[in-house]
Amino acid sequence: MQAIYFYEGAIGRYGIQETNGQLTRLWLGDRIAFAPSEPEIKETPLLIEAKAQLDAYFGKKLQKFSLPLAPQGTDFQLKVWELLQQIPYGQTTTYGEIATLAGAPQACRAVGRANGRNPLPIFIPCHRVIGSGNKLTGYTGGLDIKIKLLQTEGILLKF
Repeated sequence: MQAIYFYEGAIGRYGIQETNGQLTRLWLGDRIAFAPSEPEIKETPLLIEAKAQLDAYFGKKLQKFSLPLAPQGTDFQLKVWELLQQIPYGQTTTYGEIATLAGAPQACRAVGRANGRNPLPIFIPCHRVIGSGNKLTGYTGGLDIKIKLLQTEGILLKF
């Protein structure tokens, strides 16, 4: 069973999608695109819980999500996304550091592409990855959302 439901929150409109009891997608802003035949638009207990945890995160009452995540990607993407989940709340790292941890120190751009294809932003915190020299780089939902996420976590960069 696939279900999606749309909410308004601190980052504007977003959609949370689940498949068979696991979160598979967080659609941000105007980047919502799926086949009209799937998923069914309905609120489920898991989607309600995911929204509640996002609300708690933005209310600075939650630092670590506890939800069943099921991102789909290549082996390298999955490895990068696993590493992203290890970045502590309120801290950042660089694409180069993630590439090194992934065992491919020259793969900074591949890490950037994996970040860009992250199907569960915020839950898998790709917003915590910045360019070398504290450079703010792109974000799936737009830089305004990335800035909001970083500021929520108390990360104040010079933009």
